[in-house]
Amino acid sequence: MALLDVNDLRVRFETHHGTVRAVDGVSFSLDEGETLGLVGESGSGKSVTNLGIMGLVPSPPGVVEAGHVLLEGRDLVQMSDAQLRGVRGNEVSMIFQDPMTSLNPLLTIERQLTEVLELHRNMTRAEARRAAAKGLDEVGIPEPERRLDQYPHELSGGMRQRVMIAMGLLCEPKLLLADEPTTALDVTIQAQILELMKDLQERRGTAIILVTHDLGVVAGMADRVHVMYAGRLVETGPIGPLFKDPRHPYTRGLLQSVPRLTGDPDVALDSIPGQPPDLAALPPGCSFAPRCGFAKPTCELDRPALDLIPSQDSRSSACFETENLLGESDQ
Repeated sequence: MALLDVNDLRVRFETHHGTVRAVDGVSFSLDEGETLGLVGESGSGKSVTNLGIMGLVPSPPGVVEAGHVLLEGRDLVQMSDAQLRGVRGNEVSMIFQDPMTSLNPLLTIERQLTEVLELHRNMTRAEARRAAAKGLDEVGIPEPERRLDQYPHELSGGMRQRVMIAMGLLCEPKLLLADEPTTALDVTIQAQILELMKDLQERRGTAIILVTHDLGVVAGMADRVHVMYAGRLVETGPIGPLFKDPRHPYTRGLLQSVPRLTGDPDVALDSIPGQPPDLAALPPGCSFAPRCGFAKPTCELDRPALDLIPSQDSRSSACFETENLLGESDQ
């Protein structure tokens, strides 16, 4: 049995402009010790997928209208708030994207770190403080004992981000949801944090869902990749084959826009034309069709299903032209 099994997750938001379907029928599973990369442009539904898993979709205006999120067979969607509080921070932790809005400005760093240890590990205040200081030290924060007595506004943006990462790792969860965990960090600290996450994974078998715009981080961390567009999965597969031979035009566009050391500095980077669609007024067919160079008339009328790619083990694509998007290795 998979550690996490997400089946047909759907999250909508009721707004003044209409119903926004931020997550529209997302399904996947995750095994113990596996890392899943979730990539796509801003607004594609990556973070809302994680919030749906954690039961943190703000209501109103958000509604988890369908789907099951099974953690070792227990449906998180059907749990009460009290039951979810026993799971969050303990079995499932989340590293949020913006630490300034996630950390409480009125509480010291110590109180925000020790609370989870006192609640889920039954530690005394002194034991929790020592464990919190060790957690700060592991994520590269100097003078951790002194930092415990400070407030979030007294720390830099990068240090606040590291506090959030330490908080997510303190209870060594079974599942870690990492939403852009290294965005505000320099490359040296980024490498250190990623190594820390890998170490936790090896020691505890922690499964990780990694949301990021950095395809280099995904290439170095993930076992599988799911590409999201307009609230839906458009391509899934193991990291190596998907990066080498993308079979959805959107995935191909994302990869072609990444700078390369061997590229010509006088040649402009490739880019995906147009803008992501309005989720409150999605077209009847493929959501990517207006921006796609491979689109045919049928793409504007029918929505392609996420189907297995023939002769490609464990890979799926939601595109009518999948078989025409052959990589160099297939030509």
